[in-house]
Amino acid sequence: MAAAELVERWGLKWGRRRFNAEMAEGRLAVPGAAQLGGGRPARVAVLLPQTHMNDAGRSVGPARGALRVPLERVVVIHDEIDLPFGEVRTRVGGGLAGHNGLKSLKRELGSGDFVRVRAGVGRPDSTDPEIVSAWVLGRFRESREQVAELVRETCEQVERLVLGEPEPAAPEQA
Repeated sequence: MAAAELVERWGLKWGRRRFNAEMAEGRLAVPGAAQLGGGRPARVAVLLPQTHMNDAGRSVGPARGALRVPLERVVVIHDEIDLPFGEVRTRVGGGLAGHNGLKSLKRELGSGDFVRVRAGVGRPDSTDPEIVSAWVLGRFRESREQVAELVRETCEQVERLVLGEPEPAAPEQA
């Protein structure tokens, strides 16, 4: 959902299937993009792997190589059950927390030191692997408005990274 939203926001078009993925690429058509790349809008590619989630690296690794994207410019958006629904956090590297898609990415990219935008989907009340799997792969239980807000915040985090903008300051505690 976030990939589709970014493609729309950035004025890109989904192109032909490459790297076992749907892909959109081009120059950003958003305010502030011209500050990058020597005055030209930044060049981006949005990759939506069509592999099983657990094999996403088989798509991302070859795409990164063919497009010559440095590892530090790879931004991966993924669900995170260890964050409450609606919370979005960004980090570089870190543990894989049993996330097989992240394991595949680390293996195919040669390192786990890529940027991650982690979209919190919350955790079910059970640790049973089948229940957890159904939770992650099933439909959201939250309202459309709450899901839309999660997608919006995820996209804003990605845009801040791509445009090199600082994170907004956290509100002060009283």
